[in-house]
Amino acid sequence: MKHFLLISALALSALSASEAQAKDDFQQWATASATIKLSDRFRLSNELVARFSDNRNGLYELENSLLLGYKINDHVTAWAGYVHNPNYNAGDFTVMERRAREQFTFDNVAKFGKASISARIRLEQRWRDHIDGTAWRLRPYVKMAIPLGGKTAPTLNLSEEWFVNLNNTGFQTTDGLDRMRTAASLSLPVTAEIKLEAGYLNQHRFVGNGPDLDDHVLTGGIGLSL
Repeated sequence: MKHFLLISALALSALSASEAQAKDDFQQWATASATIKLSDRFRLSNELVARFSDNRNGLYELENSLLLGYKINDHVTAWAGYVHNPNYNAGDFTVMERRAREQFTFDNVAKFGKASISARIRLEQRWRDHIDGTAWRLRPYVKMAIPLGGKTAPTLNLSEEWFVNLNNTGFQTTDGLDRMRTAASLSLPVTAEIKLEAGYLNQHRFVGNGPDLDDHVLTGGIGLSL
């Protein structure tokens, strides 16, 4: 519990800093996910993320991804699937985004003492209703997991993700590196199948013709693995 209190205190400090910059945003992201082992090789994963923003006056995005994974070996899994992503403004629907998603995950590919390194390379094709064009985006990701005790103790997770736009459309208008997500969280196993996670994420958005912007995000989630 004391670890979760520490993360909360750090997140509140980030909130105070963000309030001093009117263009930055304070957000909350809630995640629920489930991964089911279909066989020795195949996995089915579904993740739902609800995102809320102060600057956008509430709910601005629901992202639901359904992926089928094929375990190539003990460390590498190939995934592919579909993302349903309605967008909102102050809770009112604005536009529907749909994505095809392909990715490779690399689990526990390196160790430094107790810490383990995992990575992911994700490719997305994005479409928005009534807007022409297919937007291609690459998302490399790396995470370090540091156990803070035995099997029932929390794990400290440190991660970095880059969003790289590969082309332009009517809604994807910048080239190259578009944003970076830097996150710290604590995950806590509740049972062998259920895990809770809470933390802080900074989303740094690069702005071509103005100062860069930062989203300060409180994150919380529950994960089920069967």
